[in-house]
This record gives sequence, C-alpha cells and structure tokens, in this order.
Amino acid sequence: MSGGWPGGQACLPAAQMALDLVNNRSDILPDYELELIHYDSMCDPGEATKLLYDLLYTEPIKIVLMPGCSSVSTLVAEAARMWNLIVFSYGSSSPALSNRQRFPTFFRTHPSATLHNPTRVRLFQKWKWTKIATIQQTTEVFTSTLDDLEQRVKEAGIEISVRQSFLTDPAVAVKNLKRQDARIIVGLFYETEARKVFCEASVYKEKLFGKKYVWFLIGWYADNWFKIKDPAINCTVEQMTEAVEGHVTTEIVMLNPETVRGASNLTSQEFLTQLMSRLGGKNPEETGGFQEAPLAYDAVWALALALNKTVAPLRAKGRRLEDFNYNNKDITAEIYRALNTSSFEGVSGHVVFDAQGSRMAWTLIEQLQGGSYKKIGYYDSTKGNLSWYGNDKWIDNVPPADQTVVIEEFRFLSQKLFVSVSVFAGLGILLGIVCLTFNIYNSNVRYIQNSQPYLNNITAVGCVLALAAVFPLGIDGHHVPRSQFPVVCQFRLWLLGLGFSLAYGSMFTKIWWVHTVFTKKEEKKEKRKHLEPWKLYATVGVLLAIDVLSLMIWQIVDPLHITVEKFTKEAPKADLDVLIQPMLEHCSSEKMNTWLGVVYGYKGLLLLLGIFLAYETKSISTEKINDHRAVGMAIYNVAVLCMITAPVTMILSSQQDASFAFASLAIVFSVYITLVVLFVPKKEERVTELRHQLAERQALRSRRNTSSQNQNQNHSTPLPPSSQAEPPGYSPATEQRSLPPSFSNSSNLYQGESKLSRNHCHNSRLPLLYK
Repeated sequence: MSGGWPGGQACLPAAQMALDLVNNRSDILPDYELELIHYDSMCDPGEATKLLYDLLYTEPIKIVLMPGCSSVSTLVAEAARMWNLIVFSYGSSSPALSNRQRFPTFFRTHPSATLHNPTRVRLFQKWKWTKIATIQQTTEVFTSTLDDLEQRVKEAGIEISVRQSFLTDPAVAVKNLKRQDARIIVGLFYETEARKVFCEASVYKEKLFGKKYVWFLIGWYADNWFKIKDPAINCTVEQMTEAVEGHVTTEIVMLNPETVRGASNLTSQEFLTQLMSRLGGKNPEETGGFQEAPLAYDAVWALALALNKTVAPLRAKGRRLEDFNYNNKDITAEIYRALNTSSFEGVSGHVVFDAQGSRMAWTLIEQLQGGSYKKIGYYDSTKGNLSWYGNDKWIDNVPPADQTVVIEEFRFLSQKLFVSVSVFAGLGILLGIVCLTFNIYNSNVRYIQNSQPYLNNITAVGCVLALAAVFPLGIDGHHVPRSQFPVVCQFRLWLLGLGFSLAYGSMFTKIWWVHTVFTKKEEKKEKRKHLEPWKLYATVGVLLAIDVLSLMIWQIVDPLHITVEKFTKEAPKADLDVLIQPMLEHCSSEKMNTWLGVVYGYKGLLLLLGIFLAYETKSISTEKINDHRAVGMAIYNVAVLCMITAPVTMILSSQQDASFAFASLAIVFSVYITLVVLFVPKKEERVTELRHQLAERQALRSRRNTSSQNQNQNHSTPLPPSSQAEPPGYSPATEQRSLPPSFSNSSNLYQGESKLSRNHCHNSRLPLLYK
C-alpha cells in the first residue's frame, strides 16, 4: 500500500474482485471459500519479517502467501519452504527469484525483470547504440537485473561504459554519469528514488537530459509519477516534466490488448471498468499498482484454478485441502504441480509459467511524449519479433548518439611549407648536378686533380641523394594512400642514410687521410709523398658498407610501418556534441628508439671525430689534397647542424610542420654549404686560370703580329750607311749576352698556335713576356 512501490493501492481491490468472482462460481472450489488476509509490508523486508511470523502463528492456517515487492518476496519465499508453503507473487520482478534451488515453491504472474533486458538490447541494436551506462538502486532485484543485462549486452557487442549505484542518495552517482559523458542511461530504481534521481540528484541541475540523452526506466511506475508532490525533492513539476521528457520505458504487457473473455468471463476492458468502480473514481495515474492490477487479478484466478485442480487427486488419496498443515508436504506438492501446469486466458493475457515459475509475456515499449506515455512498440522475446509503430519522437528527429561523436582527423603537412622547401631542394639538386658535371669535365686540370676529384664526385652524389630525401620527408597521407605509406618510409630512410654516408663519408675520408699522412713523425717523411687513391675509395666504401648493412638488418629484423599518434580531443565551435580527434601518421618500428640510438650513436661519433680531425689539420698545407681546409669547414657546418637537428626533430615529432621544417632545412643548408665551400673555389680558380690563359694567348698573338710588321719594314726600307756603321765600343757578343736566356732562342718561345694549350704554357714565362 505504501513504501518504495505502493502497488497495493490498486492490486488489493483487483484481488478482492477476483476472490468475489471465484467464491461466486459453483464450478470452482464449490465446497470452499477463499479468504484474503492482507497487511502492508511497505516493501520493507524488516516489516515483512514481523508480519510473516504474525501470519504463521495466528489462526487460521494459511495455504498460500502472496507478497508484492521483490524485496519482500525474496525473504518470504526463502523462508516459506520451512513451512511447506506456496508463495505466489503478483508484483515481484527480481531475477533472483527465478532460482529454483533457493526458492523451490515460488510462482509469480509478474514476469522476471530480466524479460526487459532482451527488449532493451533489441532497442539498442535498432537505434545503433553500442555504448550505454547504468545507474541502479542497491537492492537485489536491480542488481540481479543489471547482471543479466550486462551479460546480454556483452553477447550483443554492446559496452557498458559506466556503472553507478546508490543506496539512498543518488547525487554522486548522477554526477559521475555526467562527468563520464554517459548518453544512453538505463535506470533501475523504485518510483520514489526515481524522483530523487531526476531532481535531488541534480539530473535537472546537471542538465543530464535533452537531445543528447536517453533514459530507459521501468514501466511499472504510475503514469504521473514525476508530477506527484514529494517532500523529499525540491523540484517543481515543470522542472521534473522537462527532465523526464523523451525517456523510454519497457513494461511487461499486463493488460490483454485483445477482446477475449478468459477464465473469469471478463474482457480486459470490462475488468478495468469494474476496477475503476471499486477504486471509487480515483485517478489511475495517481494510484499505485494500477498497471499491475491485472496481474493481481490473474494471480488469484491462477491460484483458485490450481486449488480446484488438486481436489480430485487429493480425494483419490483420501486427503482434502482442509487437511493442510505446515508439516504436510503432499498437499504442497499437489498445489505446486497444479500451478506448474497452469494455462489459461486472463485479463493480462495468456497465463503460463516457465520452469522457474516466472510468467511468460510480451513487452510493451512506451515513450514519454509531451508529458504523457505513448506506445511505440511491442516485443516478443520468445520469438524475437519487434512490432514497431514508428511514432518514436526525438528532438532532432533522429535518435541521439550513444557518445560524443568523435571525428578522426589526420594532421597533414602544410602544403605551402612543403612546396617552398621542395623548391630549395630542387635547386640544390640542380646545383649538385652542375658541380658534379663541372668536376668531371675539368678532372684533368691540375688544381682539381690535386683535390681528389672522384671523392668530390661522391660528395656531390651524396648531396643530391640527401636533398632527394626531402621529398619523401614531406609526403604523407595527403599525397599517397595509407597502404603505400611504408614505401615512403623506406625512401626516407635509405635516401637520407645513403646520402649522408656518401657526402659526409667522402669528406671524412679526405680529412682522415690528411691527418694520417701529414702528421707522421720525421723519419717517415718519405712516405708522405705517396698517397694511394685506392685507399681513399676503400675508406668511403667501408663507411658506405657499414650503413647499408645496418639499414638492411634494421629493415629485415624490424621493418618500418605506420603508427598513428592520437592527440587530445578538441571541441569545435560549431557543434558542442562533436569532438575532433587529431591524429598524425609516423614511420616507426617496434624498437624504433633502439635503432635510432644505434644509428645516432655511430653517426655522432663520426661527426665528432670529423670535427677533431678538421681542427688538427687546419694548419697543414699540402698539394696532395689541396681542398682539405674547405672540407674541414664543411664538416664543421654539417656536424653542428646534424647534432642540433637530430634531438630537436625527436622532440618536435608530434608537430609535423615544425619537425619537417627543421629537418628539411637542416639538410638543405648542410648541402648548400658543402657544395659552395667545396666547389665554388674550384670554379673561381678555373675561371681565373682560363682568364690567364686567354691573356697569355692574346699577348703572344700581339707579339707575333708586331714582330712580323717589323720584319716587313726592315726588308722594304734600306738603312743609311752611317746607320750601318757600328758605334764605338759596340760588341755583338756583349749585346748577345745581355739578352735574357729565354729570348736567346726565339723559336722555343714563340711556338705555333697549334702547340699552345693550357698545359703547354708554363707560368714562369709570363713575367718575361711583359718586360
């Protein structure tokens, strides 16, 4: 009559109405009259215990106990076996009561609460929800129901992301739901606690309602449960109405939707009319247990029919129903057998019990729309059939999402940055090709021969490869499909690795051999004059082989693949119900840090050793490798840039633009500096040499023309006699001796133009030509 579920308000009149009809029937228990003794347990197990003993130890002897609430039924049904009593409930839905070992004599016309769970799971699947939350009152009926639901949703591939419970105050539990972004919430609690959950627990204050949320509640509350004034809450009716709008309920079909006259000879509508008459015009929405009243009515009829069925078997054994006492197991067994085989049409539908004594029934699905419940479908769990009306109503005309919609968005490199750096890299590649071409074409020039041109060629090739690595460094998912991205990773690794080995390895080889050959002791001076080129090439080959071998082992043992880094979700300004999940693709392997540590350690030692050797050889002057000072300068720059870039790019790996800019620009600057320092002086030297040769050639041509003109004048104009006379003191021998040695034989100096070339004109003759 009162308590967490005041079902007795309507169920007691319904049961009394059934008793009156049974007692008036001459074909049902004609020699007996059924009497109902009732008490209000207030759904309190403690109060129910006291009332149970009062009933058992006062006359007359009771043949059946009929509790309402699940908590009371659990206590009564577990104790009833001691008195050989049948327990028949009309309002208990706890799944725990289906345990035949614990409750061997229990039956109920109210289906188990687990019958709601197949319906809930079916609705979750219909609305494409895969993530739900639950909040329950800590009682056995709701705990066991939730355990069954958890098992069913797990089988359906649905996750319970949040599971909250409370005893009396649901405030903390509701706040946890809000904090953990629960959207689809299954609430399992009694009606009084439901009002607390939606008001006092701050559902309204926490704004845990509206277009983003759907609540699933039990359907056996009064239709206006949220409008009932409750001193335990401080919300207005308007606030409560707003908070509960749109929630969905699942309830066992408790009133036969068809116009069928059953065992009581009443249709469901006729039953409601007579019940309303007994209630004295009370508002059904404000009457507790009004929905369960057909179950109480059919429970009395099921009991009466079962008792009637036991009369003949007992008479055959020489027994009568009035012979029952609390020690008589035979009569209890006959009543149990009769109930277990019950099957009739009641006002609540077809009444039949399963092996656990629970009622089999359909499930009604309703939604609160505009302050009143609307039927939106039925579900038959025995056949898995969902009858859908299609009148479910949502704020945005679509069911809300089961969680904040997370949009995965990859971060890509800035295309402006990529194009800009690519232009510099392309120009650098062109510069490297020009330098390589120049070096090959002028390889027979003495100055370039003394700089080991083949090593310079290797340096130029390495620079071109290093610059080519800039392009795959900037290629990401914006340019190539995900399946081809590992190929880009391989290009990055091999181009950069081989480019460094060739470019830096050739420069390191030069500086190494300058240090090795020209810093020996005095007694080994003779060996300084000979530098065998094959040793230089062998050194480069060893460095290259080490890199190739290490890269091959890396890619065979632990190949590069794509890994995705996820960042903190970001909320866009346009839609608060959507979060952006930034992601970034990386080239990585299982033991990436180990491999990088090995490679960086080896390269770092080479860079440090190169700096040391460049410093040691800065004062050495040699024609064997005449550009070793330029090589030392290039090594300084490359080493500094590499040792700064490597750790910085690892730190900035999560910032694609900064990481690419730092790494690519370091490569570009290193290559540009190397090419300029090594090759520009050679070009200047070559240009200067060509200018000198051109000037020399022009001077020779001028001398030749002047001499020819003088000879022609001497032949055409005879000298006067006085001029032909020798001056006093003149001696031909003296004049012959005063000429420079180089002019003593003009035929050796003025050679034919066909014999003049950049290699046949000695520089020592140039000063004499201008004297």
